Amino acid sequence: MENFKKRWEIQHNWQLIFPFLAILANFYLAYKLASIILKGLDILYIAVLTIVLYFVLLKFFLWWFKKVEDKWIVDYRWQMIRIFLVFAITGSSSAFISKPIMLFLGITKENLNPFAYWFLYAIIGLFFYQILLVCFGWLFGQFQFFWEFEKKILRRFGLKRFLD
Repeated sequence: MENFKKRWEIQHNWQLIFPFLAILANFYLAYKLASIILKGLDILYIAVLTIVLYFVLLKFFLWWFKKVEDKWIVDYRWQMIRIFLVFAITGSSSAFISKPIMLFLGITKENLNPFAYWFLYAIIGLFFYQILLVCFGWLFGQFQFFWEFEKKILRRFGLKRFLD
């Protein structure tokens, strides 16, 4: 445990909640992917694939950590886990919020061209993603990081005038 704490620069035990949440999120993602891939098959097959996918995803996320470690300015390595969790929660939440908004606007797959429907779904999701990213960043104590990230995104969209 001491090696783990040292590797992730954890000074206080409460900071262990973030690696724990990341492990749970990784298992959940692996399970969801396994159940989609093996839809309708026995739970044993899904469990085995979940374990395999868990380790594949873990390797991928650790590789990704190394890729962004020099780009993201954080005080401690465990804060990167918080940032990854915010991205995950924000992506899921924006997709979750987009569907009821589409229904509220009266836009369904049945009354609109599928291409137009998914295009609008993505646009609405992207709009709420930007708002939720800053909100969840604030909730997870990473507001400054996500505010700078958001300003960079708005500049790329050509919306620099809204930052002044």
